[in-house]
Amino acid sequence: MATEKGMLIVVSAPAGCGKGTILGEILKDDKFCYSVSATTRAPRPTEVDGVNYHFMTVEEFKDLADNNGMLEYAQFCDNYYGTPRKFVEEKLSEGKDVILEIEVQGAMIVKKNFPDAMLVFILPPSVNELRRRLHKRGTETDEVIEKRVSKASGEIKMAKYYDYTLVNDDLETAIEDLKAIIRAERHTIKRTQNIIEEVLENA
Repeated sequence: MATEKGMLIVVSAPAGCGKGTILGEILKDDKFCYSVSATTRAPRPTEVDGVNYHFMTVEEFKDLADNNGMLEYAQFCDNYYGTPRKFVEEKLSEGKDVILEIEVQGAMIVKKNFPDAMLVFILPPSVNELRRRLHKRGTETDEVIEKRVSKASGEIKMAKYYDYTLVNDDLETAIEDLKAIIRAERHTIKRTQNIIEEVLENA
C-alpha cells in the first residue's frame, strides 16, 4: 500500500497543565515529529535557533506570511509567532504525525485552514488545582499567577471547539489517554478512505 499521510495534531493547554511533559513522552516515538514555531522575538540566552524557535526578523516573517508560508500566525507583545507551513506539509507527506503545541487562537486558525487537523485540549482537574500547581513551581509572583489563572479560564471555555479533551489529573494516565486518542483517530473513516479503496481494488 502507498505511504499513509501523517496526521496534524494540535495540542493546547493552559500554562501549568503539563502539556510539555506529556508531549515529551509522545515524541519519544519516532512516528511523531514536533513542529518548531517561528518568532520575531530575540532568543533568550539558553535558546537555540531551530530547536526552541526559528528566530526571524520581522521582514523575514512577514514575507513568509504574505506568501502563504504560515499555517497560522499571530502577534503578541509586539512580536510575531507562527507555524511554518513547509516543514509541516513535508513531514505529513512522509507519513509522520506532526505535533503543534500552540495556543487556542492559533489552533482555531489551523482548524479553519487545515480541516484534517486533529485538535486536543488538555484540561486541569480544576482551576484551583491549576492555581496550586502554578504556586508549587515557585517561579512567578502571586499577581502573575492570578493573570495566568484568569487567562486559563478563557482558554478552557474554548475547549468545546476541539475534537478531544483529556484531563491531566494523573500524568501517566494522561499520557496513555493521548496515545489512545491518536490511535483511535488514525482509524476514523475519514482517515482510512484510501485504505478501503485499496482493499477493494485488490478484491
